[in-house]
Amino acid sequence: LNLPRKIRELNAEYRRVGAMIEAVRGSHRKIRHPKYPGCVIVSGRSGEDAKRYQEKDLRTFIELIKK
Repeated sequence: LNLPRKIRELNAEYRRVGAMIEAVRGSHRKIRHPKYPGCVIVSGRSGEDAKRYQEKDLRTFIELIKK
């Protein structure tokens, strides 16, 4: 059984790889990194389960900044 991570865990992972949370509007966070073109928007309250596409966005983000 593979339980989804929480939004707070995704946010922590973004910070761990050096990303900055640039803006917060309600339950949306705008995340930037100098090596990443553009930004990623993470929506949802910290205790909610992360959606599959949010997990995928995080993996793509990490792959791109490690190049």
